[in-house]
Amino acid sequence: MIELISAERCVGCQLCVRVCPTNVFDFDRTAKLPVTARQEDCQTCFMCEAYCPADALYVAPQAERRVEAEEAELASAGLLGSWRSEIGWSPGVPDTMAERDTTPWFEEFTLRHRGR
Repeated sequence: MIELISAERCVGCQLCVRVCPTNVFDFDRTAKLPVTARQEDCQTCFMCEAYCPADALYVAPQAERRVEAEEAELASAGLLGSWRSEIGWSPGVPDTMAERDTTPWFEEFTLRHRGR
């Protein structure tokens, strides 16, 4: 579920608003930032996080419940934009999950953060 939009990192491109298949976001023209308007509609598809060029979004893999998402913690753990990196969409990424043939990112993440 979408849990964080970083106002500090966001560049206001609105890609997240445009790619979301369930219309979760609205765009605040005054603040020039997307806002999560319909979080309960989030399908945890990661499209917004994958397309965000500024790594300003965090989608938690837990689709059925909200989780606490502290921006500083996520940034220091390397989780902001981590989905883009895992699928090979970040500059300089040498390979992707499929090429490494490892346990899928969702399973690894869930194991590391179980109980949070």
